[in-house]
Amino acid sequence: MKIFYDENIPYAKEFFHDFGELVPFAGRELSAEQVKDADVLLVRSITKVNEQLLHLNTKLTFVGTATIGFDHIDQSYLKQRNVVFTNAPGCNAISVAEYVLSALMVLVERLGFDLKTKTIGIVGAGNTGTRLSEKLDALGINYLLCDPLLEKSGDARTFSSLNEIVNCDIISLHVPITKECEHSTYHMFNQAVLTELSSQQILINACRGEVIDNQALLQLKQNNRGPHLVLDVWENEPKILTELIAFCELTTAHIAGYSLEGKARGTEMLYQALSKLANKPIEKQLEQFLPKAEFEYEKQHPNNELITVKQRVFDVYDVRRDDKIFREQLNIKSFDYLRKNYPVRREFSALELSAQHSWPQTLKNLGFKVKV
Repeated sequence: MKIFYDENIPYAKEFFHDFGELVPFAGRELSAEQVKDADVLLVRSITKVNEQLLHLNTKLTFVGTATIGFDHIDQSYLKQRNVVFTNAPGCNAISVAEYVLSALMVLVERLGFDLKTKTIGIVGAGNTGTRLSEKLDALGINYLLCDPLLEKSGDARTFSSLNEIVNCDIISLHVPITKECEHSTYHMFNQAVLTELSSQQILINACRGEVIDNQALLQLKQNNRGPHLVLDVWENEPKILTELIAFCELTTAHIAGYSLEGKARGTEMLYQALSKLANKPIEKQLEQFLPKAEFEYEKQHPNNELITVKQRVFDVYDVRRDDKIFREQLNIKSFDYLRKNYPVRREFSALELSAQHSWPQTLKNLGFKVKV
């Protein structure tokens, strides 16, 4: 069996070496000629898998993307070819939720507001939106959920309309990109919606760049209007609208889901799916490969829950690191280079705290490991 895999899929060798021959490739440069002999193709979001890529291949049996999203996969074509396809739903949902929480802690410092007095509108209540809502529950922060599809499906949670979300103090986007359907998310935040947002609001996009009309957003900001911005994703990646960077409070290179655990969890999910297809026992788990984390640990124990949480969040992940890298290096390195060479980042669960730590239950509910 010949397994072609994106060189940026972590632990691919560890999980798949006993399935057959492993062939790494650069995700955005993969050609039909390269992949003509593949039995298995493992990709990330930058590789478009369609007839153009696969027309020389007659052997393919399995395609997996180590990502939540799958808009880069032509599933109809794979179905015609009887090629099994799987994605990795929820693999980096925790990572994205922790990115948003880190960004909120930075903005609390920078803009000087009390997070517990704000209402956060979460657009998209799937895996990622749910993980974010759980972290907000842990902190007692009010939020609204907007997800018409889940609402129609009978999901028991309480949902709000997009009109209600637009009035929230903070809006965080967590939807896939969809077009030409009843609840299309392409340019969901178009010029008309963006114009409704005030300079007191915060807009966070850590899902897909095309959910926001970037050109309309730029024009709004150039006219000294519109919300504070946290943008991790962009239209037309990797050829992004760089003029928009200067108007962002925080800005990064589509890395919100790039924790080591988040990326590697996707690899594990593909391993499980391929093992099932090949009738092989599942003998490997991610915990076997993750290194023990070492943190520069802040020892202070302030008598304030949110300050304590902020310290612990920054102990593990301070999004300002990635914002600084992005602003300083994008003109020197490419967008894809910054993603490929992203520094190791861990999730809250990698930091082990004692039960005597301030606010242990809150920190445990946020995902930190608390020793009893």
